[in-house]
Amino acid sequence: MHFSPLQLVLILVIVILLFGTKKLRNMGGDLGEAFKNFRRAVKDGDEAKKDEQPTETATNQLPPQTPHADGRVIEGQATQKDKVS
Repeated sequence: MHFSPLQLVLILVIVILLFGTKKLRNMGGDLGEAFKNFRRAVKDGDEAKKDEQPTETATNQLPPQTPHADGRVIEGQATQKDKVS
């Protein structure tokens, strides 16, 4: 659905007549402030998530290799060998 410029102007005139310029200005300011607060909250939430996530080095550390008496290697050690190779 496409609106012609004349239709958009007509809609704008009707809105101004219904609400008045002062009320529209206040509504615009309130909407802008709400948008800023939303963006700030999202940014703060992202920073909080980054603080909660463990660092990459801490998550990739595996226990030291200790071969068993019969020469077996546990799964974590085998994974560590694969990553080193």
